[in-house]
Amino acid sequence: MADFIKYTEQPSNHRDLEHKTIAELLTAINGEDETVPFAVEKALPQIERLTEAASEQMLSGGRLFYIGAGTSGRLGIVDASECPPTFGVPPGLVIGIIAGGHEAILQAVEFAEDDTEQGWKDLQEHKINEHDVVIGLAASGTTPYVIGALEKCRENGIPTGCIVCNPGSPVAQLADYPVEVVVGPEFVTGSTRMKSGTAQKLVLNMISTTVMIQLGRVEDNKMVNMQLTNDKLVDRGVKMVMERLKMKDYEKAKDLLLKYGSVKKAIEMREK
Repeated sequence: MADFIKYTEQPSNHRDLEHKTIAELLTAINGEDETVPFAVEKALPQIERLTEAASEQMLSGGRLFYIGAGTSGRLGIVDASECPPTFGVPPGLVIGIIAGGHEAILQAVEFAEDDTEQGWKDLQEHKINEHDVVIGLAASGTTPYVIGALEKCRENGIPTGCIVCNPGSPVAQLADYPVEVVVGPEFVTGSTRMKSGTAQKLVLNMISTTVMIQLGRVEDNKMVNMQLTNDKLVDRGVKMVMERLKMKDYEKAKDLLLKYGSVKKAIEMREK
């Protein structure tokens, strides 16, 4: 690892930030953010391999785990928590784990990311096994909490991936399917909640959405399995049912949707 360079910790390309106007700061941040999708594009082959592996595991009955610390861990929890309402899957199918536990979602837990043994302990609480897949999230690629978890996964034959923002990192070397999105120095030196966090969020969106499509949770381009948790989603669902079944009566379509609880079930029962 002698040649390993933390690009995420390199000095910002921008100086004297405190002397810039608001317009100058916003323009400069936006300019940096514009580079992130291109970095993600370069990593598409790696993202494809990881997504294929995750899909295969989950089609065989496995679960998807995200594990990380700080911003990376929070992003994993956000993505995992959005899968049930968006795609109608059980809460335990995609699981986000963060160093420091639930407390760390809202505020930093001192030194939680430095514990090399706790990550594996946290995974064991969910009875992790070889049918599952674990994706380590670490912008630097050096987080001990994630490294320890992936090491134990490897020892136990559990497939792993990662999303990191430095090339050749310890985390990537431990992962079976590493994804390295190299976004370069942050606007504020070392603040990986910025470009690195944006890159990780983009990749997480790509992986979870594609996996859910592979699992049959999307039809055409519609969220036919979404949970009906508010009026906006009910209205969206009613319109899907009306379109698919060629119904003109909004209230009848709504009654059908609410009776069966999802667009997919409503359509299936009506078409029988």
